[in-house]
Amino acid sequence: MRIAILGVGSIGSVILGCLADTDAELVAVCRGKRLEELSDEGLVIHSPEGVIEVIPPDRYHILDSESGPIPGPLRNSCDAIIIAGKSTSTPILSQIAEEMLGEGGVAMSIQNGMGHAEALASRIGKQSTLGGTTTHGAWRGETGSHWVGRGSIRLGYLDGGPASGKAEKLFHYLADSSLNPEWDFNIRKSIWIKLLINVAINPICSIAGVRNGALLESPYLWEQSLSAMSEASSVARECGIDLTDLDLEELLSEVVKSTAENRCSMLQDLMAGRRTEVESICGAIVSMGEGVGIPTPRNSMLLALVKGIESSSEFQ
Repeated sequence: MRIAILGVGSIGSVILGCLADTDAELVAVCRGKRLEELSDEGLVIHSPEGVIEVIPPDRYHILDSESGPIPGPLRNSCDAIIIAGKSTSTPILSQIAEEMLGEGGVAMSIQNGMGHAEALASRIGKQSTLGGTTTHGAWRGETGSHWVGRGSIRLGYLDGGPASGKAEKLFHYLADSSLNPEWDFNIRKSIWIKLLINVAINPICSIAGVRNGALLESPYLWEQSLSAMSEASSVARECGIDLTDLDLEELLSEVVKSTAENRCSMLQDLMAGRRTEVESICGAIVSMGEGVGIPTPRNSMLLALVKGIESSSEFQ
């Protein structure tokens, strides 16, 4: 099975590294400095247990996402594609996925935020599109990619239904690579729940400049997180998502405790001077809130503050 990973950042590196332990033929799609690192040094993964593994460059094909047309041998050649790049790259990565996906293949977005799977489906069709979320924790440093927390990957068709064909085959490859996949018959709800968690953690920790665990240590920060999450859940319910089976505050507390030492991806982006995904997180809530008539002043404020930090001279 030929599997392409589009966007080999923190989570993309974990997926590429784990799949390297299977017999899958792998394609790593990236750009710039990351492209050079993977080509020259290979993929360096620091596991949660402290083991450092180096995946040599000859274990995967490398494709520059900015090099223009897809080379002939890779065009329409992939059985499965996993989009793990930043939300700001969704348009170009969806286009690349369309050009690389073979007949009967499936493509999955595990990006943060809302609307990525739908954007992908508009290019390749719903029958070839999988929605996905992940709870694996990772960050990239000077000495490689750090896989800091084992989690799972939830995936499923946007309209539900069991795994079949190449989607089922991809599921088994993910299982064989210890990525702990879970087939989800209601992946839209799971994507919403992940969005609610991101809304509660990412902007607050990024603005305050703290690790996730600080939210539970400060009543003031915790209040802000709960307020942003509650506001977003009102939008979710108005959009038809049933959350009656969830205690959102308890869920948030569990996630914060389990990721207490993590710096969220949005904070990592600000620290590195990169654009964040706040528009696909808080911005998505604001946009959908407007569409269903739900006010979202807290998320609007968080969106404005994070964008303000992005545009400051320090992060140019």
